Amino acid sequence: MRVGLLTREYPPDVYGGAGVHVEFLARELRPLVDLEVHTWGEGAGDGVRRHRAWPALDGANDALRTLSVDLSIAAALEGRELAHSHTWYTNLAGHLAALHLGIPHVMTAHSLEPLRPWKAEQLGGGYALSAWAERTAIEAADGVIAVSHAMRKDILGCYPALEPKKVRVVHNGIDVSLYRADAGTDVLRRHEIDPDRPYVVFVGRITRQKGVPHLLRAAKELTKGVQVVLCAGAPDTPEIGREFRELVEELKATRDGVRWIPTMLPRTEVIQLLTHASAFVCPSVYEPLGIVNLEAMACGTAVVASAVGGIPEVVADGETGLLVPYAASDPAAFEAGLANALNRVVEDPGAARAMGEAGRERAAAEFGWDTVARRTVEVYEEILSGS
Repeated sequence: MRVGLLTREYPPDVYGGAGVHVEFLARELRPLVDLEVHTWGEGAGDGVRRHRAWPALDGANDALRTLSVDLSIAAALEGRELAHSHTWYTNLAGHLAALHLGIPHVMTAHSLEPLRPWKAEQLGGGYALSAWAERTAIEAADGVIAVSHAMRKDILGCYPALEPKKVRVVHNGIDVSLYRADAGTDVLRRHEIDPDRPYVVFVGRITRQKGVPHLLRAAKELTKGVQVVLCAGAPDTPEIGREFRELVEELKATRDGVRWIPTMLPRTEVIQLLTHASAFVCPSVYEPLGIVNLEAMACGTAVVASAVGGIPEVVADGETGLLVPYAASDPAAFEAGLANALNRVVEDPGAARAMGEAGRERAAAEFGWDTVARRTVEVYEEILSGS
């Protein structure tokens, strides 16, 4: 089976959960199918072909540049039997390849444009183009993979023209041999984090979706002495970045031990930061699944997260962490709930350890990438056979 895997992110350029998903999925798919990865960038080799936006569009809206990459990818899929796209950045490439080459198009939905209206701040008029590209591709796709049952429900709610039988659920995964506890503390000390004091950690981009402002407001109510570590960078817009910096300064004015790490750290360093945290916090207001929660669980760390999207399918409330209800209409209640849940975990180290141990067991048993790859190939086979 000759498969073209289409993605915006691929090593070494991975900055979000979708990129992590494709990186590990590709690794596990290679022994199972004839795989060729098509991604952004320049050059080719080792089963990877890279495509860049047309130079004539340098300086143009990013959405227009994306569409030019999609055309390049679609043209390069000659000889593939199936196209599998990830995110709106490559969905249109898969759709065009299906029309042009007569091959099936499968797309994995990691998020949905209609549920991320704040992207208009980042893309401007390009948001209308990204929404159009996603709708066009998803409604015509031969198969759609949802990364959670909650995501499947969202897909069918946003796109009622899509036949429900086309939408299968294949959860995201985690490599528990890679993500495991690191007893070292050199990374903590390098970033001026006191290993003898408890801390909570956030890892993610500075976007509306990730809900970091809620965390920064909640952190004002954390137990005295608890450190707050923010591995946060790549703001969607200058305005969001400015709001984040102002909230960080406000928090620093009320407590010590606030550490903001704006650069993207190597995976090994993130693992150590996750390992020693009293809790990993995921305050997302929208999250189809949230691979980073699995990463924290695999490192043996308790998770405090918002009860949105697919997160409850990963974090078992009261067993591997604590879930906090979120309602856009009452942000103050959400922030108070975050602070309360974090304090509960920090103030009971024994319970936190038990949650961390249970989280690692759950990650290893239910979310292995080998399982994800096998289930993905089953989707391919069903579509190619017409069943």
